[in-house]
Amino acid sequence: MTQLIQYASLRSAPWKNGGGSTTEIAVSPAGATLDDFEWRVSLATIAQDGPFSSFPGIDRSLALVDGDGVLLDFGDERFVLSPSEPVIEFAGEDTLHATVTGQHTTDFNVMTRRGLCRHRLELRAVRGTETLKRRSGTTVLFLAEGESLTLSSARERIAMVRYDTLVMTDAEQEWTLEAQQATVLVADIIRN
Repeated sequence: MTQLIQYASLRSAPWKNGGGSTTEIAVSPAGATLDDFEWRVSLATIAQDGPFSSFPGIDRSLALVDGDGVLLDFGDERFVLSPSEPVIEFAGEDTLHATVTGQHTTDFNVMTRRGLCRHRLELRAVRGTETLKRRSGTTVLFLAEGESLTLSSARERIAMVRYDTLVMTDAEQEWTLEAQQATVLVADIIRN
């Protein structure tokens, strides 16, 4: 099955601390909460400095999709999520403080529950036509940058605009990606 999730149909929720907002894109199983999901993808806007929420037992990846970036302070280590270093992986229980380096930053967030599944997040540039060979039972493709992207398989043709997401759980293992210029994030969800 392939499911196109149009960004225009989603709603964002403000954080309790007022420091930003999150737009949940997809979660498994359907209807799961933050306490019982197996995997979850979302888009977060960080508007001001502050601590990250703790998610014990969760592995996380963040990818910068808009803004100047954010300084992530882990206490003994620092990382600047920026256009030159756009992806980071870390444990959800890590103590983490974010300092926004511009006005705000928007990040794609992948979370998987350790012991049930894991994930791999890849950033890909599409110029013209590219081939996507799936590597997992569930593949999530997010259009991070670019006006449009067309995906084709032997049975389907799907058009996406910026911030749309495609969740692939069907048997189609090879897709053709077409765009004049686009940046996509591909998250492979691998069950243990």
